[in-house]
Amino acid sequence: MLLCDSAAAAERARNGVERAGLRVADIHPIAGAVDRLDRQASVDVVLIEIDEDHGPALDSLLRRIRTDAEADRYGSVVSVPLHLLDIIDATVGATDKIRILCDGNVADLASELVEAAERTSPQLQDVGRGADRLQQLSEEVGRIASALAELSEDEALAQPRPDKANGGGDIDAGKVRAIIRARRLRDQYFRSELFADPAWDMLLDLMAARLEGQRVAVSSLCIAAAVPATTALRWIETLTDHGLFVRVADPQDGRRVYIELSDKAAAALENYLRAVQRLSPLAL
Repeated sequence: MLLCDSAAAAERARNGVERAGLRVADIHPIAGAVDRLDRQASVDVVLIEIDEDHGPALDSLLRRIRTDAEADRYGSVVSVPLHLLDIIDATVGATDKIRILCDGNVADLASELVEAAERTSPQLQDVGRGADRLQQLSEEVGRIASALAELSEDEALAQPRPDKANGGGDIDAGKVRAIIRARRLRDQYFRSELFADPAWDMLLDLMAARLEGQRVAVSSLCIAAAVPATTALRWIETLTDHGLFVRVADPQDGRRVYIELSDKAAAALENYLRAVQRLSPLAL
């Protein structure tokens, strides 16, 4: 079932469905979509393809999709532009049962649809490798979490802060931002995928924001990751599951969630940056 807000969105959705080898059962606008789902006896996948915010109607639909996804009624894909990502994330939350695609192309959409269909269509389970990829991601983040945990507890690194006169000094946001700029500078000379490291890029961005006293929205963190937003969302979810990131609701806007470093991750990063600074003033 396709839930779209324009003819262009419906066309994109149809193209993705066709490429995924699936069939369109119905197309319905966002208004009244919850009632339409109530009348549907069964469906394998629900795709929400939108370009604009539809306020309470969209919020109600997303809450319904989440409830149905948690009950394994059908697979779900939500495809949106970047400017709607914070709204979607705040309502849907961190769950691997809803595929969120941001500014994706037809191939990306088809891939997400196939993975969503695997939840309810056993005959498609040999097509995608979503479960394998998620398992690999979880294992990799687990290794990162373990390394940071050891670093945060390492008494050798957690020694008194070095004296600035001896080439040391406190870690500040400017130094962290300089590391981030140096990492992005590589993209001017090498293909960016050669150095894709979203976990480290996001850790550094959140560390700088913490030192500046700033909050980081999900969409901003996806940009900092320097990878496609859909990939960044999976990293954010997994890093949160492993206790490195913390999701904090905006008390003034229920449709926004901020991401922060956990205290343990922040302590580990601070120890690491100080250790690198003792070795060299230039850290890449």
